[in-house]
Amino acid sequence: MATATEDYTAYVEESWTRLFRTAYALTGDVTAADDLMQATLVKVFVSWRKVRKADSVDAYVRRVMVNQAASTWRSRTRRAEVLTAEPRVAATDGPVHDPDGEDELWALIHELPARQRAVLVLRYYEDLSEQEIAQALDIAPGTVKSQASAAIVKLRDRLMPVQVERGQA
Repeated sequence: MATATEDYTAYVEESWTRLFRTAYALTGDVTAADDLMQATLVKVFVSWRKVRKADSVDAYVRRVMVNQAASTWRSRTRRAEVLTAEPRVAATDGPVHDPDGEDELWALIHELPARQRAVLVLRYYEDLSEQEIAQALDIAPGTVKSQASAAIVKLRDRLMPVQVERGQA
């Protein structure tokens, strides 16, 4: 039988790419996603004995990640970090963002308020149900629906003028 540390290590190795993509989708920045991953994985490791008994380890870890991201978004007084060397590139199995070149859409998603961004990422990127999102964010399912709706309206309003300018409407 594997020790808790071996079990944790196996989980992280298996889930790293998927978790990093979610972190990137939440933050929009490789460095911020790496920081979010590290903070999340430290918290998960400390509670691993409890985490691995959860009905869904992925759901538990996702909730820790979203909560950690929300804490970071709330503390807007973060100091700017100064790079002293080239940042390392995070290892992934493929593109971190949409492979169809939807960078413009991702830029607009990252301008949304934190909760709306989290709802869209969990719904359309992680493909979670409204109930699963509500549990992950500790909000009511109705709030998930209203946040998703408001986010889509904002995206549509911001994206449509761009498409009209390009003659795509």
